[in-house]
Amino acid sequence: MPFGQDRLVPIFLATLAVQQKSQIIRFRTAAEMHESFGMQTGGKEYRRLVAAFERVFGATIFFGTDTLAGRASLVQRSRFNFMREAQIWYTRAPDQRLLSAEFENVIVLSDEFYQELVAHPVPNDLEAVKLLAASPAVLDLYMWLSYRCFRAKGVETIPLFGEFGLANQIGTVEYSRPRRFRGMIEQWLASIRAIWPECPARMTSDGQSIAIAPATPVLPADARSG
Repeated sequence: MPFGQDRLVPIFLATLAVQQKSQIIRFRTAAEMHESFGMQTGGKEYRRLVAAFERVFGATIFFGTDTLAGRASLVQRSRFNFMREAQIWYTRAPDQRLLSAEFENVIVLSDEFYQELVAHPVPNDLEAVKLLAASPAVLDLYMWLSYRCFRAKGVETIPLFGEFGLANQIGTVEYSRPRRFRGMIEQWLASIRAIWPECPARMTSDGQSIAIAPATPVLPADARSG
């Protein structure tokens, strides 16, 4: 799974795929991605970016279900990759405009990833992602809330712990202690509300769940201009 700031790569690719309405994504220079997330430009940063693309290219997502029906049991497993092909050009000046389309950076998304983007688009705000890029844990919660609030049909309650709890969904093993995890969730929610004031997520009074409601994560205009 993408870890740390590697998370920005599939977010960037998903955004371009929706904008370009194509499984084949093209962008001229690495500076385009750097600028999208407020990252510094330079040879060192570009090498990090290329390494991140390589790691995400090699990432495989596994998922499945176990079903028991009477005396018969069914084990179903699936897997997919984010990208099918990647052509990324390296130059000493990553913001230099290349002379011909032959040198474009071209990414071909896997069929499964692209179909998922088309079937279940989520209106993530890249300005918010830019502000949270240096805080992967907060970014994870923001992305999760973006999806759950956008898809919610009404008020929903998600447990913090247990097999289907939030701790397992966002993979925060280091915060496995209930008290510590609750404290971190409160801190992360405070950071998210600073850029998304209308965020409807709240901790329940018993501290065992988080309650959400339908909402679309859009950064206020004054925050964008800042």
